[in-house]
Amino acid sequence: MTEDPQTQQKEEKEMKEIDLFAIFRKLYAQRKKLYKAVGIGLVVGIVLSFSLPTTYKVNVSLSPESGLTATNGLSGLASMFGLGNASTGFGEDALTFNMFPEIVKTNPFALELLQIPVKTRDGKESLLYDYLDTQRKPWWTYVMNAPGMAVGGLMSLFRDEPEDTARAAIDPFQLTPEQNERIGMLKGVLKVKTDKKTNITEVSVTLQDPLATAIVADSAISKLQEYITDYRTRKARQDYDFQLHLCQQYRKEYFAAQQEYAKFADANRNIVLQTVTTEKDRLQKNLTLAEQIYSQSMAQLQVLRGKLQEAKPVFAVVEPATVPLAPASPKTSMLAVAFAFLAFLAESGWILFGKDLWVRVRNELKKKD
Repeated sequence: MTEDPQTQQKEEKEMKEIDLFAIFRKLYAQRKKLYKAVGIGLVVGIVLSFSLPTTYKVNVSLSPESGLTATNGLSGLASMFGLGNASTGFGEDALTFNMFPEIVKTNPFALELLQIPVKTRDGKESLLYDYLDTQRKPWWTYVMNAPGMAVGGLMSLFRDEPEDTARAAIDPFQLTPEQNERIGMLKGVLKVKTDKKTNITEVSVTLQDPLATAIVADSAISKLQEYITDYRTRKARQDYDFQLHLCQQYRKEYFAAQQEYAKFADANRNIVLQTVTTEKDRLQKNLTLAEQIYSQSMAQLQVLRGKLQEAKPVFAVVEPATVPLAPASPKTSMLAVAFAFLAFLAESGWILFGKDLWVRVRNELKKKD
């Protein structure tokens, strides 16, 4: 005979309630062990929080704007001199602002940033390269690295000490282990991400001194702006420099034609000869042509000067770098609560499942023996 579905659901509900009550009763019976586990978790969390070095974090938001558009005024002016198309503008750069995070990861950018001077809250000044070496680490890091440090110290006794040229002669093509370690440390404390929807770039720096953190964040933004500005204006600057060189050359040719015409006119004043007239007309035409070429070249130079200025990107700093007043980590209360909760879960799992499972496994092993 088939049971009523409602009756079956009621029985299943009662069984679940009984199971939950049994679990609660089992845990309640072992509440002293749970209290002990939670207390141990709290102590471990507090000890761990005090073992971690205090760090400060600075976030800087940057909103860049492209300097080149397809409808700007200079595009139409450039088309008058054959430098571009009024409908298409000067073109777009291959480098987009979404590449900011990739630029920060490059070794040339890191090496430049490592050379900036930083100042700590206690007044000490040094290069970022040296400051990163003063960052404290958790005590267990030294314990884990102790064997390697001992081996390295022993091996150093049998080789000549190299000169300290880590900062004096940095060769990006061939970095030393120490220089490569500094670059890795910098990439670990400097993070950059770009929101593709809003086009806002956020630069975050995490260090153990608030003043140094703010200085590095501000310097990273400045270096990033310099990198992008140099890239976006490189082609325009090359065109401008080339046109400037041509203008200087055309200017000399114009002045030379002017001097030649003036000297010939002064030397042959009041002389009525066909040869003199013909030569004077020729020099006059050369002077007019040189003047036209020089004028057109100067006009093109002005257009390229505007293009160079137009190519420079505009950066709006939405959130500037400020010295943080409170540390970002460690969060003592959060760590303590987290470890207490983990200890509670672990002890509860042992009471409910682990202990019985261990007893069964041990009995099976004894039977086999």
